[in-house]
Amino acid sequence: MAKILLLETATGVCSVAVSVDGDVAGFRENREGFSHAEFLTLYVGQVLEDLDMEPTQLDAVCTSRGPGSYTGLRIGTSVAKGICYACSIPLLAVSTLHAMAFEAAHNREINSLAPGLRYCPMLDARRMEVYTSLYDKSGNPLCEISAMVIDELSFSGELSEGPLLFLGNGAPKCKPILRHPNALFLDDFHASARFMSSLAEERFNKKEFVDVSYFEPFYLKDFLATVPKNKFF
Repeated sequence: MAKILLLETATGVCSVAVSVDGDVAGFRENREGFSHAEFLTLYVGQVLEDLDMEPTQLDAVCTSRGPGSYTGLRIGTSVAKGICYACSIPLLAVSTLHAMAFEAAHNREINSLAPGLRYCPMLDARRMEVYTSLYDKSGNPLCEISAMVIDELSFSGELSEGPLLFLGNGAPKCKPILRHPNALFLDDFHASARFMSSLAEERFNKKEFVDVSYFEPFYLKDFLATVPKNKFF
């Protein structure tokens, strides 16, 4: 019976959960913006305390692989690695988009919206760009994750083949543009540590661990540090 700490920090949501044998047993989440540095370790302690569990009783830590916020993913990865080193337990990583699609596909109310429904989770990448990918009716990936600038022709081929559900914090800005009758939108569906439980359990059972020393999140885009034009001395 695996006890896995789940950390989701790829977006403005700071989310922590503990799964036991694939089921969520404890959970904390803040949706008020990028508060990961303030709340992440606090939530880890609270969730473990709720379950009367010590960190050493965990069997693994699973962190969000991304894509998403550079800073959020760095914080999540750093905390995950620190716990793994301190407790001598393995590290797992799950794609944020895959976890979202998998959750939607296995939610009876959501997957009943249309027969043969496929899923397109979107994470906001500013302006009209999103991080996205396509997933089948079971929540399995159909293509590679990419950064896409959305216009009226986006997903035209996929939409001609049947209903496609757009979800995530990048979907609302695409709703006025993607007007195909097969384009469905799910409101208020955000990345969450709760959605990682089944995929983390599957990876744990298959021993699909990542290297604690060398693992890096999947940013999709390179982080560019800028130098301010006005310098103060």
